[in-house]
Amino acid sequence: MRIRFLGHSATEITDGKHTLLIDPFLTGNPVATVKAEEVNPDYILVTHFHDDHVGDTVAIAKRTGATVITTFEGGLKLEEQGVKVQTLALGGTAKFPFGMVRVTMAFHGSGVAGGHAAGFVIHMGGKRVYHAGDTCLFSDLKLLNGVIEEPGIDVALLPVGDNFTMGPRDAAIAAEWVGAKVVIPIHWGTFPMLLDDPAPFVNRVKEAGKAKPVVIRPGETYEV
Repeated sequence: MRIRFLGHSATEITDGKHTLLIDPFLTGNPVATVKAEEVNPDYILVTHFHDDHVGDTVAIAKRTGATVITTFEGGLKLEEQGVKVQTLALGGTAKFPFGMVRVTMAFHGSGVAGGHAAGFVIHMGGKRVYHAGDTCLFSDLKLLNGVIEEPGIDVALLPVGDNFTMGPRDAAIAAEWVGAKVVIPIHWGTFPMLLDDPAPFVNRVKEAGKAKPVVIRPGETYEV
């Protein structure tokens, strides 16, 4: 399985047969290395509906026919725009041709009245990838560590940028609680108010010695 970081929180995951795109904020993203017209996902996952996460979802889904996987209230708004949607609520799971998706809690604004922000645990190619979306530190992250996700998470993508999400210190604690083998920082370096270098997070994770921190620059990939 290959993970490609597209900048901010936008992430592409593929097993060579299916391609998933998470939070495709590409147009207007100053660090994005690809254009919305250059990605061709089978599925798009949207953690919440702030502009820097829902991004180009509608345009990409209409062009490619991709199904959008997201929470209920936001999904209704996408359906009104003619997008094919599979909605789930927090704690829900659904099977797909590529594997399975579990919707997890995230503490953050949803961007939709009455809605929830979320994270995703993606089962694909025999691996489990956790994309936390935007969130603060909260203790239920411990439940991903071999409790509700047996035998645990292989790769966790965690926001580290501070100001609107966890900063390096809290994200390093989250990395320990999630218990992933590999942790990848996201939601950094995009705008002036965000952390411009994930090194403080990386250093804390290394000091803890419980996970391997991997920094993927926009446009780079990581093989799982």
